[in-house]
Amino acid sequence: MIRETEIIRRIQQGDTGQFESLFRSSYVFLVRYAKSIIRDHDSAEEIVQDLFFRLWQDREKIKIESSLNGYLFRAVHNRCLHWIEHNRVIEKHIQEMSLKEPERTENPAEIIQYKELQLKIARILERLPERCGRIFCMNRFEGLKYTEIAEKLSVSVKTVEANMGKALKEFRKELKENERENK
Repeated sequence: MIRETEIIRRIQQGDTGQFESLFRSSYVFLVRYAKSIIRDHDSAEEIVQDLFFRLWQDREKIKIESSLNGYLFRAVHNRCLHWIEHNRVIEKHIQEMSLKEPERTENPAEIIQYKELQLKIARILERLPERCGRIFCMNRFEGLKYTEIAEKLSVSVKTVEANMGKALKEFRKELKENERENK
């Protein structure tokens, strides 16, 4: 049996076979653990898949000072906490938006359109990757600037810009589809 330090070293050197072996041996347990925290199987799988994607992407920079399993479970735990926080922000936004009435209208048709728009926004936010949706909410609903978001999330401003671009692209795509449906 290979020691953990050797597994980590091989992955850092780009050994796809070793990485796949780690993925196959850990995936089910990590998804179960994530699901026990967030109670959503699909999101639990997404969290674990994203973890492995990032692990592979950043393999050369990774420093694992505890056991490999300990590292993976801690990373899943932290990602689940971020997922919960992200969903709280979305829920808070939905609640705030549902309390606000359109300011300049009393026309029932416009009120219905406004509420439908709120639901579409919520659906798009749910489809976005966790960090992307979180960044969008922090910018658009909390009014934070890109530099403030980057500082809070410990990411670069370029990462914030890229995620905002991805979120806005999704919103534009959805709006174009709605325009086609309404014609």
